Amino acid sequence: MFRIKKLDIFIAKQFGMLFVGTFFICQFVLMMQFLWRYVDELIGKGLSLEVMAQFFWYMGLMLMPQAFPLAILLSSLIAFGNLGESSELTAIKAAGISLMQAFRSLIIISVLMAGVSFYFQNVVGPQANQDFYRLLLGMKQKSPEVEIPEGMFYDGLPNTNIYVQKKDLNTGMLYGIMIYRMTGSYEDQAIILADSGMMQSTAEKKHLLLTLYNGVWNENMRSQDLAGTADVPYRRETFVTKRIVLDFDGGFSMADVNDIAGDARAKSLGKILHDKDSLQEFNDSVGRAYYKEGTSFFFRKASVSASDSTKIAQQLAGGHTTLDSLFNKLNDNQKQAAMRVAVNNAQSCATDLEMKGTYAKNLHRYFRTHQIQAILKFTLALTCIIFFFIGAPLGAIIRKGGLGVPVIISVLVFIVYYILDSTGQKMARDDQWTVWYGMTISTVVLAPIAAFFTYKANNDSVVFNIDMYKQVFMRIFGLRTHRHVYRKEVIIEDPIYALDSYYLLQISQEIKQYSEEHKLLHLPNPIHVFFHPGDDQKIQKIVEQLEEVIDDLANTKDAQILGYLNHYPIVATHAHTRPFRQKWLNIITGLILPLGAFFYLRMCRFRLRLRKDLNRILETNERILERAAKFAPPTPKSFEDLEKMPFVYELARDKESKKHKD
Repeated sequence: MFRIKKLDIFIAKQFGMLFVGTFFICQFVLMMQFLWRYVDELIGKGLSLEVMAQFFWYMGLMLMPQAFPLAILLSSLIAFGNLGESSELTAIKAAGISLMQAFRSLIIISVLMAGVSFYFQNVVGPQANQDFYRLLLGMKQKSPEVEIPEGMFYDGLPNTNIYVQKKDLNTGMLYGIMIYRMTGSYEDQAIILADSGMMQSTAEKKHLLLTLYNGVWNENMRSQDLAGTADVPYRRETFVTKRIVLDFDGGFSMADVNDIAGDARAKSLGKILHDKDSLQEFNDSVGRAYYKEGTSFFFRKASVSASDSTKIAQQLAGGHTTLDSLFNKLNDNQKQAAMRVAVNNAQSCATDLEMKGTYAKNLHRYFRTHQIQAILKFTLALTCIIFFFIGAPLGAIIRKGGLGVPVIISVLVFIVYYILDSTGQKMARDDQWTVWYGMTISTVVLAPIAAFFTYKANNDSVVFNIDMYKQVFMRIFGLRTHRHVYRKEVIIEDPIYALDSYYLLQISQEIKQYSEEHKLLHLPNPIHVFFHPGDDQKIQKIVEQLEEVIDDLANTKDAQILGYLNHYPIVATHAHTRPFRQKWLNIITGLILPLGAFFYLRMCRFRLRLRKDLNRILETNERILERAAKFAPPTPKSFEDLEKMPFVYELARDKESKKHKD
C-alpha cells in the first residue's frame, strides 16, 4: 500500500519550490521569443495598458504547455543535483532507499503535470488562441490608426507612405499628416499635406477611409502627348475637407473571425476529431470530382468554316478517316488556326490542373494540420514525464546543484527536443513524412534516453564521470600524465637505500638485456601482432619492480632523490605488443584494413616511446644510485653481496618469497 512518507514530502517540497521559480523563468523566455514575432504591432502604436495586458495574458496561456516540460526538466535536475552535492542522496541510499523510491513522489507530480498540460492544450489553449488572434485582428481593423507610428513614415499601405506628426488615440484624430502616393510611375505621383485627419476602415474591412482637413494636394498630370518631353505638368488643389480611399492590408493569414475559429490550433481534441471526418469526406468528394473530370476526354475543333466543320463531323461520325488525314486536308490558314486552338486548349488544361492541384494540396495540408494538433496534445503532455526521467537521473549522476551545470544540460536537452519536434512537425505538415512519424520522432528518441539515464542512475553508474572519459581518451591517443612525488610530512619508515640500490642495478641490467633481445626500432610482424596471443611479461615485471622501488624511495627526506623520482616515466606495459588485450578484438581489427593500419602505426609509436622510456629509466637509475651511495653502505652488486648485510638480506628474501607466492 502506498503511504506518504516524510522523505516524499521533503523531496516534493524541494522540487515544488524550484518548479515555481523555473516555470516563471521558462515562461518568460518563451514569451520573449514569441513576442519578437509581433514586436512591430506593439512598439510605437500607443496601445493602452488594458490591451497590452490582454495581449500578454493570452500569449502566456498559449505558451504554458510548452513551459511545463522545460520547467520540470530544469527543476528536477537542480533538485537532485542539490541532494547529491550535499550528500543527502548518499544518506538516502545508505538508509536502504533506492533511487526509484526517492522518485515516486515526483513521478506522481509529473503525471499530474502531464494531465494539467493536456487540459491547457485541450481547453484553455484553443480559447486563448482564438482570443489572441481576435485581439490582433481587432487592433488593426477597428483602430487602423494605431498601426501608424508617430514621427516616421509608415509603408504598410500599398503604394502609399504616410507620415503622422502626432495622434490622439482617444478621439482617433491624426495631426501633421503627409501622404506620398505613387500609383503608376514617377509621372503620376502625388504629395498630400494636411493639418489633421481621421482614419476609419470600411464595412468590408478591405479599405481605409481617410478624411483630411485643411490641406494641399500636389499631383503630376501624366499626358500621352507630352510623354517624350522633359517637363511634366502638375496640378495643385487646396481643400478644407478631403476624403481618400486607401487599400487596407491587415497583414494576417486569417482574414476574419471565422478563419480564426477554423484554425486547428483553436480547436479542442473533440472538435478536431469531429471536424476530421467532415474534412476527409469533403476532400474525398473533391478528389472524386477531379478524377472524373480528368478521365473525361473532350475534342475541341479548330476554328474553321461551318461547311468544313460539318464535313469533319460527318467523317468522324462515319469512322472512315483519321484526325491526321483530316488535318492534312486543311489549308495553311486552317492548320495554323487549329494549332493555335490546340495550344490554347492545352495551356488552359495545364492551368486548370495546376490550380486544382494547388487547391487539393491545400485541402490535404489543412487536414494534416488537424492530425498534427490532435497528436501534439498527447506528445507534449507525455514530454513532461519524459523530461522528468531525464532531469532527475542526470541530477543524481552529476550531483551539481544551482543554476550552472543544470541550466547548460537543460538547454542542450531542450535544443535536441526542439530540433526533433520542429523538424518532425515541418516534415509532417509538408507531407514529406507521415504524420505519426513526424509527430512522435522526438518522443521515440528521448524516451530510450530517459530510460537509459534512469537505469544508470539507479545502479550508481559513472556514465558522467569526467575522469573516466578522460582516461579513455588518453589511452586511445597514447597520452599520459606525469609522475608527481612530493615530500611527506610524516615519514614512518625511512627507505632502505641498499636494497633499493640493489634492485635498481637489477632493473638496469634487465633493461639492457631486453633492449638487445627486442629490436624496438624494427617494425613488428603484423601477423604476430593481430593473430598471435601473448603479452610482454618481462616489461611488466620490470615496471612492477621499479614501482616498488619508487614507493620505497618516496619516503626519503632528500629533495634531490625526490626530484629524480619524478623523472621516471609512467610506462605502458602492453600497448607496444598489440592493440587490445582481447584476442577477438585484435583479429577483427586486423581484418579491417583501415582500422588495422591505424592501430598498427599506433603500436609502432608506442614501441618508439618504450625505447625512450627505457633509456630514461637507465639515466635516472644512475643518478639515484650515485645519490643513494651517500646514505647507505656500498651498493651490493649481486645477491651474494646481500648476504653480507643480514638485515637487508632478510628483507630481500622476504620480498622474493612473497613474489613467488603471488
